[in-house]
Amino acid sequence: MIELTFLGTGSGVPTAKRGHSAIWLRHEGDVMLFDCGEGTQLQIIKSGLNFMKINRIFITHWHADHWAGIIGLLLTMNLEGRKEPLYIYGPEADRFVRDIRDLGYWGTGFKLIAEDVPYEGDDITEVLNTKDFEIKSVPVDHTVPAVAYSFSELDTVNVDIKKAEKLYGLKQGPMIGKLKKHGEIEFKGKKITLKDVGYTKTGAKIAYSGDTRPCASIVKLAEGADLLIHDATFAEEVEDRMHSGAKEAARAAKRAKVKKLILTHFSRRYASTGDLESDAKKIFKNSVAAKDFMSLRI
Repeated sequence: MIELTFLGTGSGVPTAKRGHSAIWLRHEGDVMLFDCGEGTQLQIIKSGLNFMKINRIFITHWHADHWAGIIGLLLTMNLEGRKEPLYIYGPEADRFVRDIRDLGYWGTGFKLIAEDVPYEGDDITEVLNTKDFEIKSVPVDHTVPAVAYSFSELDTVNVDIKKAEKLYGLKQGPMIGKLKKHGEIEFKGKKITLKDVGYTKTGAKIAYSGDTRPCASIVKLAEGADLLIHDATFAEEVEDRMHSGAKEAARAAKRAKVKKLILTHFSRRYASTGDLESDAKKIFKNSVAAKDFMSLRI
């Protein structure tokens, strides 16, 4: 299961109701942030989440409303005695993490590990691969080097308990665990394979655009996703802003054939996001405007 919390849904200048960009994602024991704008640690505390659990931060680009919260977060983690390493990914991550380290008279008692993410071209890159999930990136179209990310659970093979009990008298218990681990077992004199009683569970997929004008690369990255989280800074795209509008985000969701679209990164000019959500729904019905502290599970 994937748990998401929107810690900030504003852009540029924060408002009383919208913090800067940051999305909390938890998958089993792994906790990560996608962007970390100013005030993120306070938003985490208000959410009742534990910032010490974060092990990776994925920055889409180095505009301050997407990364400035890292400074305070690192300081607090250090004061709280963190020892585990923290990985920070992003375009030119090594350069910017070094600059952050050089700010002021402070340091950390834990390792900061910078991981550069390619930001030129239009190829999708595998950024991280674990036994449970993978994270990919692709360059997008913004005023500075910028990327979008996808988080995908790996497919798993599970046991159909009803089928196993009906065919072999095998019930939920330690033997099921052995079957999943080894692929086959001996039970009551019979050989049972995972193929006999198993089925494939397709993993969930989430894509996050960061800041971008409409571009083909985010559509390619988000293809078939359960959820697309997309920049919708304004009501509609304006050429020199290098951002998407709600309608453009909806068109991207439709082209990518995703199941659900969540709009985020709203300009402070919109006290309400109702009209943006309505505009998106006309093009892609399953569209929702995010709010700070909104949570969902996939």
